[in-house]
Amino acid sequence: MSLKIKVKKLDENLPLPTYQTEGSSGLDLHASEDCFLASGDFKMIPTGIALEIPFEYEGQVRARSGLASKLGIGVLNSPGTIDSDYRGEIKVILFNFGKKDFEIKKGDRIAQLIISRIENIDLVEVEDLKNTKREDGGFGSTDY
Repeated sequence: MSLKIKVKKLDENLPLPTYQTEGSSGLDLHASEDCFLASGDFKMIPTGIALEIPFEYEGQVRARSGLASKLGIGVLNSPGTIDSDYRGEIKVILFNFGKKDFEIKKGDRIAQLIISRIENIDLVEVEDLKNTKREDGGFGSTDY
């Protein structure tokens, strides 16, 4: 049984997000306007939809692998989080890491949306934490 999520179209001329293949985990999001993204620049791109994500779930906005690997186009705050109580238009912060300028046309697939279950937690303040072999070794402490 699949999870049902309500979607409101804010632009009737755009298709709803869709899975491109049977095994896809992300729904492709479409740009709702033309946009120019210069090399090294970033912009918030509207998608023409709003969602009603159920409590205990979140939306994650991620880069499309083809745009990232071929053109250097990524999602700046990847993954971008859409909370269950947000009802505004879904927007994607795209960044052009590539060397060439990038033109976005209305309707282009610009990112993908993943819906994930989340677990709310209760933090418990303590004086000490359990020791581990790694301890406080941070970035690069286990090699690269």
